[in-house]
Amino acid sequence: MYKPYGIIPPIITPFDENGRIDYPALAKMAVHLVDNGVHGLFPFGTTGEFYAVSDEEYVKALETVRDAVAGKTNRYGKPIQLIAGCSHITTREVVRLIKLVEGVGGYDAVSVLTPMFVSQTQDELYAYYKTIADSTTMPVIMYNNLPKTNVTITPATAARLAKDCGNIIGVKDSTGDMTNTGEYLRLTMEERDHFNVMMGRDTLIYAALHYGCSGAVASCANVAPRVVADIYDKFMDGDWKGALEAQYRLAPLRIACGMGTFPEVIKEGLVLQGIPVGKCLEPIAELRPDEKEKLRQVLVDMNLI
Repeated sequence: MYKPYGIIPPIITPFDENGRIDYPALAKMAVHLVDNGVHGLFPFGTTGEFYAVSDEEYVKALETVRDAVAGKTNRYGKPIQLIAGCSHITTREVVRLIKLVEGVGGYDAVSVLTPMFVSQTQDELYAYYKTIADSTTMPVIMYNNLPKTNVTITPATAARLAKDCGNIIGVKDSTGDMTNTGEYLRLTMEERDHFNVMMGRDTLIYAALHYGCSGAVASCANVAPRVVADIYDKFMDGDWKGALEAQYRLAPLRIACGMGTFPEVIKEGLVLQGIPVGKCLEPIAELRPDEKEKLRQVLVDMNLI
């Protein structure tokens, strides 16, 4: 069974000035990230503005990312991991998106966010994920982004799903709550042969690796792929001092993401580096001039520009 590991950026979706996906820019971005040390790619996470695309765009973008990194390997000599975001409000729509991913082929797993807007009970969340897992043979990674959805997958529910569903292989924890992450790990210890926890808060990657997480889905890896990859690679090498230094180096960028509406800071950071990825789709606005200057200074201090 596939095990997610290392640094997997939720790759941004470049748009042209007319709001259409810029597929050549997406392909270049995928290669750029891999060439700078990331261990996998995750199209259509929150950072990828998954909510903004049609089925046709979704499929073509998945194919573009897959084809751009075909044959490439990461530092550990393994093929680049590919995880497709399949998030929607209803169970049936998530299942439909997974069928599109199956048709594309070449993806190791799908990531499924808790439903947005609807405030589910834990029993409803259990049924949601179990139905989705039963609908496919693909590995499924649950995605808890409580700050964005106001819905959480409790550790007890995650443990229940890990035990009952062999193809639910992990959870991405973007709560920013290390107690929650720790409980995910503690309560799923008996399922560690097939179930892993991925950190989803970029400021906590180093701590998460010590706790037992297998890696991180890190939005800031779009802007600073080598810095974020260093946290994992140095940790795996036993260079904990170097890993911690990389974590500290990354922190100002992640904190700067509080400016504007996410993921505009990520896209603006790339533009400041000379990587043309366009703007976020409306209603997300550009950063103010003073915010752009603050971000530019963060990137200067990180030696990224």
